Amino acid sequence: MVGAPTPNERLDMKTRNVRMIGAGALVLALAGVGATAVAQDTTPPPRYDRALEWAPTPVPDRIVLNTTENNATSQAVTWRTSAEVTTAQAQIAKMDAGPYFAYGGQSKYETVTATSNAPIAANLGYTAKFHSVTFKDLDPKTAYLYRVGDGTNWSEWQEFTTASDKAEPFSFIYYGDSQNDVKDHASRVFRRAFRDRPDAKMIIHAGDLVNTANRDHEWGWWNYASGWINGNINTMAVPGNHEYQSGKLTPVWSHQFENPKNGPAAVDAVAPESVYFTDYQGVRFIGLNTNLQNDKVAMQEQADFLDKALAENPGKWSVVTFHHPVFATASSRNHQNVRDFFLPIFEKHQVDLVLQGHDHNYARGGLTNANIGKSGISNGTVYVVSVSGPKMYQLNDGFNWRRNGAEQVARTEYKQLYQLIDVDGNEIRYEARTADGKLFDGFTITKNGKNKKVTNSAEAFGPSKKGPKFESEIEYKYQD
Repeated sequence: MVGAPTPNERLDMKTRNVRMIGAGALVLALAGVGATAVAQDTTPPPRYDRALEWAPTPVPDRIVLNTTENNATSQAVTWRTSAEVTTAQAQIAKMDAGPYFAYGGQSKYETVTATSNAPIAANLGYTAKFHSVTFKDLDPKTAYLYRVGDGTNWSEWQEFTTASDKAEPFSFIYYGDSQNDVKDHASRVFRRAFRDRPDAKMIIHAGDLVNTANRDHEWGWWNYASGWINGNINTMAVPGNHEYQSGKLTPVWSHQFENPKNGPAAVDAVAPESVYFTDYQGVRFIGLNTNLQNDKVAMQEQADFLDKALAENPGKWSVVTFHHPVFATASSRNHQNVRDFFLPIFEKHQVDLVLQGHDHNYARGGLTNANIGKSGISNGTVYVVSVSGPKMYQLNDGFNWRRNGAEQVARTEYKQLYQLIDVDGNEIRYEARTADGKLFDGFTITKNGKNKKVTNSAEAFGPSKKGPKFESEIEYKYQD
């Protein structure tokens, strides 16, 4: 029995067919010289075979820089190849002004053996391997070059800089769901955010990176959308419901991302590397998995982990990210268990930012306290829901916020957004921008000792500083 053609054989057949079609068209064109013109065929060409477009090769692709528990002295990297690669490895060297660190007797790099996962059968008919390596014993606040490969087939040399071992200024980027048509639409958001903060040290994805968990071409879209940015800036991702299929977290998750393994062991057993924390220059970042919200045992384990991680935070600031919002912004949604298990801990420890997704629109606010500030919003935790991709939901009227003691300060719908967050000493500055780069919403959090103040956009960036006006102040800030 003759087997099915391989992706390469299908590519050869496609090439021959294209040449034959082209030759036939040329004959017809020549035959028609001097004759009356006929209507041109406007039938669109067939879609290029996704198995050919996204099949892996021995050359590394989908390279992602991942956070570690100690970003000052270590750095994790993951990548993908075809299944025949058996000698996965990485090379690392300190930053150099020229190429001689990599050549002959002048070489100054170190080679590290990688860990390879068992091959994964993709939905497109091929198998792929994911590999990971953690560079250790690095110097803090130091620029490095690295590449990944198999000893013969290599990626380009890419670069990263380790964190300082002290609290120093840095920026990070936050995205809500990209999910659908990521290559077509989320890519411009990712790239504009990078243009606005090219020196950002981390990118947070609050779940639903893709639409269907086990479709390899969708993971191809997600990696394509950011391209080499993923290999140069740390990714911190948490899973959304669309990273689950048939009730299970896709195996791609723990292969594509090498997240810190410091979460609850019982949760890690069913959803590896989906709950964890990482520290970066005075900020403790914590990722949670709200897809487990109906499992009260798993939620309690996460709550205990969260409480302990916040209590032991060595830095000034705390940022928590997960997928399903504490206060829903889309109609008919209400994540009661998320609120019951996590909200008291957020407020107990005065978490600075809670960054969420899922509802495919934008809202920002906090618990109501009419005695604090003109906006009526507490100077405690700031809760944000955002979306970076093209799938949009209509906003509700804020009922889920109000009935649970919270209030929105800014909101919008049917816009793709990205968030730029700058940490500098006693201040966090937050900006939400739309896909065309316009400033939409913003605030600052200032903290002196135990005193914390949230200053809304008009006061923080408005006329008093001759800054731009925010759409949220002009169009979307509202009162009941």
